[in-house]
Amino acid sequence: MAIDKIRVLAGAHPAADVRYRVGEGVAVTLIGMAVNMALTVGKYAAGIFGHSSAMIADATHSLSDLLTDIAVLAGLSYTSKPADSDHAYGHGRVETLTAAFCGVVLAIVGIGVFLEGGGGILRALSGEVLPVPGAVALWAALASILSKEALFRVTMAVGRRLNSSSLQANAWHHRTDALSSVGALLGVGGSMAGGSRWAVLDPVAAVVVSVFIFYAAASIFWNSVREVLDTSLAPSQINAVMSTALKFPEIVDIHKIRTRRIGFYVALEAHILMDGSMSLASAHEVATALENDLKALLGGGAIITLHTEPVGG
Repeated sequence: MAIDKIRVLAGAHPAADVRYRVGEGVAVTLIGMAVNMALTVGKYAAGIFGHSSAMIADATHSLSDLLTDIAVLAGLSYTSKPADSDHAYGHGRVETLTAAFCGVVLAIVGIGVFLEGGGGILRALSGEVLPVPGAVALWAALASILSKEALFRVTMAVGRRLNSSSLQANAWHHRTDALSSVGALLGVGGSMAGGSRWAVLDPVAAVVVSVFIFYAAASIFWNSVREVLDTSLAPSQINAVMSTALKFPEIVDIHKIRTRRIGFYVALEAHILMDGSMSLASAHEVATALENDLKALLGGGAIITLHTEPVGG
């Protein structure tokens, strides 16, 4: 069954929609955990036995991926809880906090990678002969690039489809790990090709990779801050909301639209103008139909509040 069809069917059942979203998010995160666990062990082994500081830094990056996978799973589990007396809008903000946590962890990893690479460069400049990495580090980097790029694409697709900020943040964590491995591959390969004279390329690669990591961390954290500050939906989504409302011949106009994200959910408030001669029952019927259409557009868990205003009559 197509995803969009499932969403429409779940429109009147927010709990079912949330369970579906959480289930798919958990599944893709568990796959990522298994891959990250294998990569962490493999990279550390390759870095130690292959004498590669870039690969050890890369392994630490994979370890941080594993930690954020656990955080995302915990966040998804909490997000699926229904609204209660203390959380009338549900627990979607946990998703936002999880994404922010991923950004912070990623920044810490970037600092570690930068310091490790910078230390290697300083040692080389001071005259120390750095060890030339072994072939095992090269193969580990290649395996990491292929697996983490695949994880990025799959996780990002699911994250975008489910409007999940934590899954999208985790996807970028996978992508930066792939970039980290590209840097390690170039550094290890260059060191192996040039011998001890070019062994400094290994830590240089680690420093270059740290820049990509910092960029991704800043982007993830800033998006989380925007959500906490109740930033509105994109103009294209607001236009889609207006178009959906104006398809009803009974609705003259829609205005005072206010929107925000709450994790998986979207909260929307709006005033709809209808013919003042309509009965209360008829106006309620139109408003309910519009609410269902908006939930189909924005997700079954969307929180829609509509205020009807009479025109003429």
